[in-house]
Amino acid sequence: MIIDKSFVNLFTKTTEKGAYGASLFRGKNDKIAADKAAVDAMRNELNKIDMNGKIVIGEGEMDEAPMLYINELVGTKKGHEFDIAVDPLEGTNFVAKDLPNALSVLAVTRKGNLLHAPDIYMEKIAIGPDLPKNLIDLDFSVKKNIKLLSEAKNIEPNKLTACVLNRPRHDFIVNQLQEIGVNINFITDGDVSGVISVAYPKKNIDIYLGIGGGPEGVLAASALKCLGCQMQTRLFFQNEDEKNRAKRLGITNLEKKYNIDDMVKGDVIFCATGVTDGDFVKGIKNHSNSFESETLVLHDSSNTNKIVKNSVKKWIYLQ
Repeated sequence: MIIDKSFVNLFTKTTEKGAYGASLFRGKNDKIAADKAAVDAMRNELNKIDMNGKIVIGEGEMDEAPMLYINELVGTKKGHEFDIAVDPLEGTNFVAKDLPNALSVLAVTRKGNLLHAPDIYMEKIAIGPDLPKNLIDLDFSVKKNIKLLSEAKNIEPNKLTACVLNRPRHDFIVNQLQEIGVNINFITDGDVSGVISVAYPKKNIDIYLGIGGGPEGVLAASALKCLGCQMQTRLFFQNEDEKNRAKRLGITNLEKKYNIDDMVKGDVIFCATGVTDGDFVKGIKNHSNSFESETLVLHDSSNTNKIVKNSVKKWIYLQ
């Protein structure tokens, strides 16, 4: 069942407000205050929308996070039932230090259509559109995935570029890539935008590899679904407590590999507003009485893929 296009603007406003709230703390070295401002603004806007919304991916479980927690109900309690994944501020450190690529992000589906991923690590591999189905697999070696991608694109491995989160846990992946001459684009944080980069040829990223956040994986999958890309993930458990958290969210097969349609079923809306300037959108520009925003807006059923630029009066933000 599709989501009416009228909701696209409403959810775009939600990430715009979240981004503006966080932007007030750019360069202030206070990531907690920046995150709280984004959360408060996002929740306030969500509660204006005529819907029965539920946060299925948020800031943690209810006893761990008082704001936009998992299973929190949002909206006016009138209208359609939606599952909502939020990352009010992806890149808290980026805002605190006024660095690029901080975003306010959400994804929305009909009720029951988003994977309820716990806030734990997730293995991820992603490639762009217009490639043979089921080309990549987490159980293949790095070298095999690169070989298959190289053959599908008809270019040599040393002409490919992989995006990898710069963490010690990825040393094995990096070593394998370097042995076959693949170029590597390291990112320090923000693996939602890192994964999405495979969808846009101008970003020159052919494949994303590595372990990042589970909630961020579902958000990225929501965007890639709209863009015709491929992604495969698997939850990465470090202890029994994490396994139990997954079970509480209804996950029974702890070894399951998830493709995009396993994580995001049916229609989906994805919005990501820049807080600081980034690879996809520019950050918030503050003026005396207004602010300017840029948002990447995707809607699967209407084939929407655009950058929305808005100028918003600050008094509207305060409502």
